[in-house]
Amino acid sequence: MTLIPHIRANVAAALNEDLRGGDLTAQLLPQAQAATARIISRQEAVLCGMLWFEECFLSLDPDCEVRWAVQEGAAVKPNQQLCEVRGNARALLSAERSALNFLQTLSGTATLVRRYVEAVAGTQAKIMDTRKTLPGLRIAQKHAVRIGGGHNQRIGLFDGVLIKENHIAAAGSIHAVLEQAFRLTPPGIPIQIEVETLSQLDEALNAGARLILLDNFSLVDMHTAVTHAAKRAELEASGGITLDNVRLVAETGVDRISIGALTKDVTAIDLSMRLA
Repeated sequence: MTLIPHIRANVAAALNEDLRGGDLTAQLLPQAQAATARIISRQEAVLCGMLWFEECFLSLDPDCEVRWAVQEGAAVKPNQQLCEVRGNARALLSAERSALNFLQTLSGTATLVRRYVEAVAGTQAKIMDTRKTLPGLRIAQKHAVRIGGGHNQRIGLFDGVLIKENHIAAAGSIHAVLEQAFRLTPPGIPIQIEVETLSQLDEALNAGARLILLDNFSLVDMHTAVTHAAKRAELEASGGITLDNVRLVAETGVDRISIGALTKDVTAIDLSMRLA
């Protein structure tokens, strides 16, 4: 998937939200004045969102230059200079907030993902995202998950099947809903089913499920599920997982761990822009 159309759409929406008829404060500066700004990190973080950041400035001043001192995905330290932006002073100040919002938010996601990835290092478990994303920023946040070392689930309802308890109830049984899924889903589309008990796990395995989500299983039941499945299906743990317990979850032998907080509970990274 190319990011460019999503970046342009995100930035256009952000700038329109902020500027509308124009920047009333920036008009206090001479129209042709040039300026140089430096972006400084105020805390440790994993940098993410450079393309969104650049697009904010380029949208208002196509001739501006952004010179990075670090790369996307780099671990940055407090008081480290990340980049220098040169261009029209009005454009720099008008784009500042939107540009920093993208860089701070996406770096926040990537930083949290990196912590989870490091917490399960040495196990087979992959850290996965969910659809619990900030409205309008799903593609951007899924990019940040990858930059942090995590893995993407389906983008939306159109590119993957996840059968949950309400789907099972409506269809009548796990066997019935999986039979429908196998019959109706185009080739190449993943089919996953959520189970809440070990007996449901058995039903899903017997019905041919190859990707199973263990919803809010205890650690003991996860161990049992891994042993019982015996590699007949890929198992994913979800629900109640934090940095404090993710290592224990990974050590049960599950293949994947999905965490909504990666993209839902975002703490923006502290960055600042200063004109030279």
